[in-house]
Amino acid sequence: LLRVDLSIAEAVFGVNKSLTIDTAVLCQDCNGTCCKPGTYVKTCDICRGSGQIQRQVQSFMGMMMTTSPCGSCRGTGEVIPDPCVGCRGQGRVRAKRDLDLDIPAGVADGMRLHLAGQGEVGFAGGPSGDIYLEVSVAAHAIFGRDGDDLIASLEVPVADAALGFDAVIETLDGESKVEVKGGAQHGDIITLKGLGASKIRGKGRGDLRIEIKVLTPTRLEKKQAELFKQIRELHREDKPRLGSRRVRGRF
Repeated sequence: LLRVDLSIAEAVFGVNKSLTIDTAVLCQDCNGTCCKPGTYVKTCDICRGSGQIQRQVQSFMGMMMTTSPCGSCRGTGEVIPDPCVGCRGQGRVRAKRDLDLDIPAGVADGMRLHLAGQGEVGFAGGPSGDIYLEVSVAAHAIFGRDGDDLIASLEVPVADAALGFDAVIETLDGESKVEVKGGAQHGDIITLKGLGASKIRGKGRGDLRIEIKVLTPTRLEKKQAELFKQIRELHREDKPRLGSRRVRGRF
């Protein structure tokens, strides 16, 4: 199992990466035959090429014939008189190899990718095995992910939340305009369609969901405090009250 590290943008849009791995590759000296160049395998003299040895054994039921793998050729029926020096008769050697990865758009952290036939070469030049890649997506300072959707938050001063405004934000697709309507509440969600992660199963992309976080000032200058007092006087009928336990705009 290998790990491939991606940024959130690479996971969302897909990427081509090169990964260097330590693996078993075909021996270039013998081309997987396991024999010294110019020599060849021979039929095993012990089992005569069958790969099995038959013996008669005495049991309480009388004489019985048993069959077991040949210990001389290890059941292959062939022996190597002159093993290849480069691979020591294995037909493969350890080496570094560059693996070209085509990471599909929409992969998520922890997802595993199966690369058939891209693993280690088998003994004596046998078929290559498979590789399993585990995707690791680095945390992003702004964007998180929920399924095919991206999530973020937009900090809004209390005056702007009350009056409304237009903001230009930086998304993974570039700059995008966001309209915050007057009277916006803490926890409200603004959805930008089609700016989320690509759907790895199916077509299209998810959305970018932006949660409004209304910032209440913690320190007020004298003039600011007077203005807030005036606002409070204008809204004397609005009293603090208990509301629903349901959290607004929960992802």
